[in-house]
Amino acid sequence: MDATTERTYGLFVHLSAFSGFIIPLATLFAPLILWLIKRHESEYVDAHGKAAVNFQISYFIYAIVSSILIFVFIGFVLVFIVSIAWIVFVIIATVKASNGELYKYPLSIPFIR
Repeated sequence: MDATTERTYGLFVHLSAFSGFIIPLATLFAPLILWLIKRHESEYVDAHGKAAVNFQISYFIYAIVSSILIFVFIGFVLVFIVSIAWIVFVIIATVKASNGELYKYPLSIPFIR
C-alpha cells in the first residue's frame, strides 16, 4: 500500500465516525469495520484505526454517563460539552491523518493497544 492510499484510509477511519448522523451506532461500527479490514495491510492504518476505535468507545461511554446525569441537571452541560468535543476531535484527527500525522485523542481510554 502506498503512502497516499494509507493516508486516505487513515482519513476515512476517522471520518467514518460521522456516518453515525445517518445510521445509528455507525459512529462506533464504521471505524471498527474499516480498521478490521485494513489493519493488516498497513501499520499507519492500524495505528489510526486503534486510535479512532478507542476514541469512539470512550466517548460513547462519556455520552451515556452524561445522559444519565441529566437527571441531576449537570448532564445537560456535559452532553453539550461531550458532543462538541467529539466533533472537534474527529475533525482534528481527520486533518492530521490526511497530512500523514498520527493523532492521540484527548481523554481516550486505550481499550485496544
